[in-house]
Amino acid sequence: MKFTASFSLAALLLGAFAFADDTASPALKEAETQYYRIVTLPIPEGVALEAGALQWMGNGRLACSTRQGDIYFVDNSLEDPPAHLKFTQFASGLHEVLGITAKDGWIYATQRCEETRMKDLDGDGRADLFETVGDPWSINGDYHEYAFGSKFDKSGDLWVVLCLTGSFNSNSPYRGWCFRLKPDGTWVPTCSGIRSPGGIGMDADGVMFYTDNQGPWNGADGLKELRPGYFMGHPAGLKWFDDPATKDAIAAAGLKKPQEPESGSRIYKEAKRIPEYMPPAIMFPYPEMGQSASGFVPDTTGGKFGPFQKQLFVCDQSHSTVMRVFLEKVNDRYQGACFPFRQGFDSGNLSVEWADDGSLFVYGTDRGWGARGGHPYALQRLVWTGKLPFEIHEMRAKPDGFEFTFTKPVDPQTAASPASYTIKTYTTIFQSSYGSPKVDETTPTIKSVTVAPDGLSARLVIDGLMEGHVHELHLPGVKSTGGESILHPDAYYTLNQIPAN
Repeated sequence: MKFTASFSLAALLLGAFAFADDTASPALKEAETQYYRIVTLPIPEGVALEAGALQWMGNGRLACSTRQGDIYFVDNSLEDPPAHLKFTQFASGLHEVLGITAKDGWIYATQRCEETRMKDLDGDGRADLFETVGDPWSINGDYHEYAFGSKFDKSGDLWVVLCLTGSFNSNSPYRGWCFRLKPDGTWVPTCSGIRSPGGIGMDADGVMFYTDNQGPWNGADGLKELRPGYFMGHPAGLKWFDDPATKDAIAAAGLKKPQEPESGSRIYKEAKRIPEYMPPAIMFPYPEMGQSASGFVPDTTGGKFGPFQKQLFVCDQSHSTVMRVFLEKVNDRYQGACFPFRQGFDSGNLSVEWADDGSLFVYGTDRGWGARGGHPYALQRLVWTGKLPFEIHEMRAKPDGFEFTFTKPVDPQTAASPASYTIKTYTTIFQSSYGSPKVDETTPTIKSVTVAPDGLSARLVIDGLMEGHVHELHLPGVKSTGGESILHPDAYYTLNQIPAN
């Protein structure tokens, strides 16, 4: 049966429900709204739009997959206010679709159990043809057996990351692995060591990353590079290197079984001991930056979304936020800083997608996972108002400190004072038990700050950089030349490698 729904904004407001308020800062939300406002797309009664994944189709049409196994097209999605949305059910009866993309007239859906592609043959707006593209993995019914799918990369590959069976085990083949679907239809085992992914995607240069969530062997949520042949840190899935049903395919892919990490160690120590281990490019401090890192996209809008071109915008499901990430490559490893960006969304943000106008769709759900937003699900759009916020723009590691850049010129007096900054470092225990406290804390000394003549950067010389630690810096005393405080004066840099001179 085909489902189509149209409605007015007024009708939705008359039937609005009251939800518990979230715990985000009202003052900060109000300040953020000056620069990035949230437009809520009303969802018609009878449509359980629990976030799965998003795909922009063009001409005002957005494709939304759901955890309940539906795919909807939403037309007129860029209306502001969104008074004439049209929801059309393109497919149903699928199994928790946490990846969706389009290619050559097909819609590809990453289901819990397989990769499927579908097409509308008769033009009635509903899929008629369904084809299994492949199912190299298996499931046994565990609640946590999520499968997240990517967009096609520049080589034409589609990537899938598979959650473990629960937090600790890999009880079905390839649980805790990453696969690539090649253009010729073959599936290639690509990376091991995954725990509980929340999203997968590329940076602006086409390098593939995924988010992994806090738990065993993950002291905090992290953003990790999916480099073929590498190990992401959780050893439960290493058993498939030796299993008769899977070892030949793994060997054919050229993967080498890594040593198992030592429980109770530290990430930077194990990265030196295990050549195949890929440490997190970003550790999201828990709980300061959230508790469930999820979907992300790079800013490829060419300035339509503001001054953060090529940076990543990363969701957190539990805090109902969107974070910002700056990455750089040092000694062949990615690392960088994460910053708060926008809070106050209606549900637990799981997926994001750009529209042609440079606005960002944000898609949420809270079923099974608590979220600050309070709504069971939500579809919203984040729109830049055109007003430039005073923010930290980038944070780069130097051999003896860090360099900050800013979106507006800083006041040279406040920015040059070490008293305008605070710093501490910490890491987590790399262990088989669940999560980790912050450990090995240190307090480096900011020896000097040099502000560039144009006021757009400040170079901090720091005594006591700590390899393998998150360096948490706050800039409460830095002002712009106009006397503004930094909107989000908090930065968290994951220093995997200290650059050479």
